[in-house]
Amino acid sequence: MSTQRSIVICGGAFAGLALALAFRQGLGADIPVIVADPALAARPSRDPRATAIVAACRRLFEALGVWDQIAADSQPILDMVVTDSRLEDATRPVFLTFAGDVEPGEPFAHMVENRRLIDALVARAEAEGIDLRATAVSSYDSRPHGVTVTLADGNVVEASLLVAADGARSRLRERAGIATHGWDYDQSGIVVTVGHERDHHGRAEEHFLPAGPFAILPLTGKRSSLVWTESRKEAARITALGDAEFHEELEKRFGLHLGEIKALDRPRAFPLGYFVARSFVAERLALVGDAAHVIHPIAGQGLNMGLKDIAALAEVVVDAARLGIDPGQADVLERYQRWRRFDTMAMGVATNSLNFLFSNESSLLRTVRDIGLGLVDRAPPLKSLFIKQAAGLSGEVPRLLKGEAL
Repeated sequence: MSTQRSIVICGGAFAGLALALAFRQGLGADIPVIVADPALAARPSRDPRATAIVAACRRLFEALGVWDQIAADSQPILDMVVTDSRLEDATRPVFLTFAGDVEPGEPFAHMVENRRLIDALVARAEAEGIDLRATAVSSYDSRPHGVTVTLADGNVVEASLLVAADGARSRLRERAGIATHGWDYDQSGIVVTVGHERDHHGRAEEHFLPAGPFAILPLTGKRSSLVWTESRKEAARITALGDAEFHEELEKRFGLHLGEIKALDRPRAFPLGYFVARSFVAERLALVGDAAHVIHPIAGQGLNMGLKDIAALAEVVVDAARLGIDPGQADVLERYQRWRRFDTMAMGVATNSLNFLFSNESSLLRTVRDIGLGLVDRAPPLKSLFIKQAAGLSGEVPRLLKGEAL
């Protein structure tokens, strides 16, 4: 039966591995799940970056049996402050603060180091008997009743569904002929881990500077992860500086409120842009994560949107399979697309608007946004709504994001 064929996931990062675990939980061992990615050979992970995991996605990892493995190494974000200033300003007045839990004892987000989360996902996948292959998907041939997937190591797999979780430059998306629409921001995000003398007490900071947001996100210990937006040209200049010159640029933006600071790794710059695939599905193919959409990091929602994709896709596939419906057929995949595409477009519009509003030198826009931030800060119901939205708990929430098993 076609429903007993394998499901192949191309991409072994957060989205691909979490999706594999969700399929195994909901479908059992009768339907083989294969994750193919050459990067699976490079273990343990050495990814130096860190990611904000919002409350809904933490619940997903808890439901998949992964969160307990990383909880001790995660840093809850207990509150957040937002400032708006110029680089040369002597003070940075706070216009907006967020504090409180989405539920008693549940912070709205945690910071997790990427390498720890990837390693925990791989270990859980191995324990669940998921077939991890350190190779790429080289080609595939979709037909009405199945898809033949050819791997780079020469193996051929007959599958009911192929999932593209292979990133922003998805080869599977390109092979399917799915176009994207969007644009380049001519900005880069500089990422670096910083050690500091004083404790951050779980506080995150978002400083809106004319070049873009400068986010200080707390890690375990006296460390923070920075996501620092600059123009593409300026980011290239800053990341090429020597240690002393880079420290000077860093201190201008970070300040000394946490005492002396020191970069703990080399800064790296990533180009920023916005795009959304014109379709999230094709025949026997579903796009998830960065293969389907890339947004500006100004709201810190990129990875979390990808995890929403996998929670929605897993739910529609599992529900279909339990009814004896082929999980790769068109109407099943179309349900996934309807669920996720509107939310993705709405988030894209929001992040584009925020980037335009805050990444500029306009005195008029600065006055307007500061008034707006001040009004929000004085309206507790509105702040609660924003926290719920940021935590991923608004709208039609898939079961996994509620912490419910499939």
